[in-house]
Amino acid sequence: MIALDKKVFKTNLHVRMMYLSMLGDLMLVRRLTIDDYDEIVKLWNRASLPYKPEGRDTRPAIASEMEANPDFFIGAYEGNKLIGTVIASYDLRKGWINRLAVDPTCRRKGIAKTLITEAEKALRKRGVRIICALIKDTNSSSIDLFKKCGYVEHHDIIYFSKRESEKV
Repeated sequence: MIALDKKVFKTNLHVRMMYLSMLGDLMLVRRLTIDDYDEIVKLWNRASLPYKPEGRDTRPAIASEMEANPDFFIGAYEGNKLIGTVIASYDLRKGWINRLAVDPTCRRKGIAKTLITEAEKALRKRGVRIICALIKDTNSSSIDLFKKCGYVEHHDIIYFSKRESEKV
């Protein structure tokens, strides 16, 4: 797939189809549901995305988040295969891009950028004006991608967290 031409078709099912190449390859971008959970986890594994299967990424935890914010769970499909995911979230002050993952066999085709754009749209619909992402300092490809998407790296911020357990 080569990203040459992008035509977006909107439907009332919250589905967007992106025409990605002159070869006719289609990428379907749609809202994910809990029925997609197993495929989401498989993709995260293929993409080597760390997740917490006994904590915040359990099926019940994801189902609860999906129920509260259904537009924040976005997937990209090539045919019937889930090839990309992103989860947006917000804390009433800032929006966050989380769990951005693209199948390793489908990278460098504009899929991650498309997912970021769709997550930004979902967040802006909620009135979010600041959108952030936390990226490991060793993940240079994601750092470069977010810079290309207009995000600014902040070297003056150190991330702290306090967790109930390592599983969360």
